[in-house]
Amino acid sequence: MKMKGVFLEEKAINRGDISFKEISDELDLTFYDNTTEDNKYEHIGDAEVVFDNKVIMDEELFDKCPNIKYVGVCATGYNVIDLAAARKRNITVTNVPSYSTDSVVQLTWALILEQVCNLEIHNNSVKNGDWIKSDIFSYWLEPITELSGKTLGIIGYGNIGRKVAKIAECFGMNVLVNTMHPEKYDNQLIDFVDKDELFAKSDIITLHCPLTEDTMEIIRKENIDKMKDKVRIVNVSRGGLVNEADLTYALNSGKVLSAGIDVVLKEPMDKDNPLLNAKNITITPHMAWASVDARRRLVTEIAENFKAYLNNEKRNVVS
Repeated sequence: MKMKGVFLEEKAINRGDISFKEISDELDLTFYDNTTEDNKYEHIGDAEVVFDNKVIMDEELFDKCPNIKYVGVCATGYNVIDLAAARKRNITVTNVPSYSTDSVVQLTWALILEQVCNLEIHNNSVKNGDWIKSDIFSYWLEPITELSGKTLGIIGYGNIGRKVAKIAECFGMNVLVNTMHPEKYDNQLIDFVDKDELFAKSDIITLHCPLTEDTMEIIRKENIDKMKDKVRIVNVSRGGLVNEADLTYALNSGKVLSAGIDVVLKEPMDKDNPLLNAKNITITPHMAWASVDARRRLVTEIAENFKAYLNNEKRNVVS
């Protein structure tokens, strides 16, 4: 008999363009479009297997849903799972590392290029008829900035940070990196520096670090004041890395020339989030990871993790 499983947030991964057959073939599996704190106990019920993304699974949940034997986190980060509580109950927890690296790097550069090329305002201008009315063959509404010769500051140097750096080198940029363990890397083209030096010298700062006590609100007034005037900022990592009120003020005052963010502190975004009314900001809805290619890899990895569990093998086990 197949184990009973639940997939708590199908809609976050699938909009009808990928298949879950690799997973559903292995389980008696129930899919839920979404699961919240209000209905998570009802949705999980007596399931033995839970595929989770953002739903908090703690001591209380494990007590109320005692049949759980396996939790497959459908993401790289697994901070929503109380690992100590899972270990105490011999619950296996797995995650999916690195499945979306290329997609996140791609959106990082899309946000950088939008800031230096100003594509959106020029596209809108042309479609509004401004080019048709123009008396010369070319015009621009905002300055276009070359990346060559500029300095990119990267905070965090994991798989994503390293690929962002590699592309920066192709653009002819200088690269500064702040990371916890620079001694692990041997790259003669990159300078590893402390945060203050990175803040002071970077034309563009991009965040690719985990959210920790050390990095919480790393983009805040105290640090923004250390940055160059007209610095640009990108965050595709975690919303908690940014003090949203401080970044809004810096954008509106012009200290920060522009920003591109894919994450905010509370998601979905609140209607009173100050960044919504900030100047010169591009905001995308936590979609950096979500290319169809990455989502297909994610589902395959979720399935392979669970098959390994069924075969008493360890694959991407975090608890």
